[in-house]
Amino acid sequence: MEISIIQIGNSKGIRLAKTILERYDITDKVELIFKEGFLILKPVKKPRDGWDEAFKKMAERGDDELLIDDVFEDENWEL
Repeated sequence: MEISIIQIGNSKGIRLAKTILERYDITDKVELIFKEGFLILKPVKKPRDGWDEAFKKMAERGDDELLIDDVFEDENWEL
């Protein structure tokens, strides 16, 4: 795909089509990677985005039980 470089104030930039933004889930930031003579645009994701909703759903289903004990048998937790 060939796109034009456009003037943006004192800088220059590229314009991405709405379909590209939607297809690659690009919202407001991208990471620019320089690799072997190429420029790569990578969408920036929030690593824990949506976790709060997922945890609520797990609790509603009862899927939020501990898989291992908080304290192991060989630990001494006397206060």
